[in-house]
Amino acid sequence: MSQEAQRRQELGGLLRKRRAQLVRADFDLPPVGRSRTHGLRREEIAYRSGLSVTWYTWLEQGRDINPSRQVLQAITRTMRLSPAEHEYVLALAGYTPDQADDSAPAALPAHIQRLLDAQGHAPAFVVTPEWSIAGWNDAYEALYPTVATVEPENRNLLWLIFTDPAVRRMLPDWESTSRHFLAEYRAEAGALLGQPGHATLLTRLLSHSAEFARAWEHHEIERFASRERRFVHPDVGELVFEHHRLSPADLPDLHIVVYLPEPHTGTLEKMRTLSG
Repeated sequence: MSQEAQRRQELGGLLRKRRAQLVRADFDLPPVGRSRTHGLRREEIAYRSGLSVTWYTWLEQGRDINPSRQVLQAITRTMRLSPAEHEYVLALAGYTPDQADDSAPAALPAHIQRLLDAQGHAPAFVVTPEWSIAGWNDAYEALYPTVATVEPENRNLLWLIFTDPAVRRMLPDWESTSRHFLAEYRAEAGALLGQPGHATLLTRLLSHSAEFARAWEHHEIERFASRERRFVHPDVGELVFEHHRLSPADLPDLHIVVYLPEPHTGTLEKMRTLSG
């Protein structure tokens, strides 16, 4: 299947999923039958978006059509999609200003490694567009020692979250953390559809993790947001961080992730102990 066809299929699947989740009362529509309170009909979405039912149906079916930006914006407004979902829909249709490239540098540039090392006792690492871990500092290796020994093809944030029992044991809020991570990844993955790194990762995760497969079907999409992260380390117990992410101006396809120890939690002292 071509990259364009994959994007059309993903867009159609997202629209079907979101349409089924809409609450009819929110649109001043009566239930269907006696009890169906969720889900709008295709004709109801089409009418409110100013489209023909046929055109909207083709869009959900992944037909080879080229909806304009204005048409997609009308649909996202009608379906009340979040800003992240709106951007994802546009990305799937090719309306993002830049297309991401899932290729990573052959080696992490020295100046990026120096930036990681400068974070001291704050764990920091770098991910590529498909979230492969391309580099890290000593504090991150102290937090998660296996990062240095895991097979390179498995050194991926999503893969580790969903398949590594050690990572799962360290996350007391694994259910919500894995859901947030997957929704944030999906928000960025529209421009990656059809590219080898994303396709390989998705195929492997779908076949190795039933939990990932179920979560992927929900089509949840979120923008990244800095937030608290908690870990339970086997050697020092609970660690509490503030999670940040940034992109270097000269390498915008890379993301630098930093976990800042939260003050007054003892996390910095524990990280000093772990880092030796």
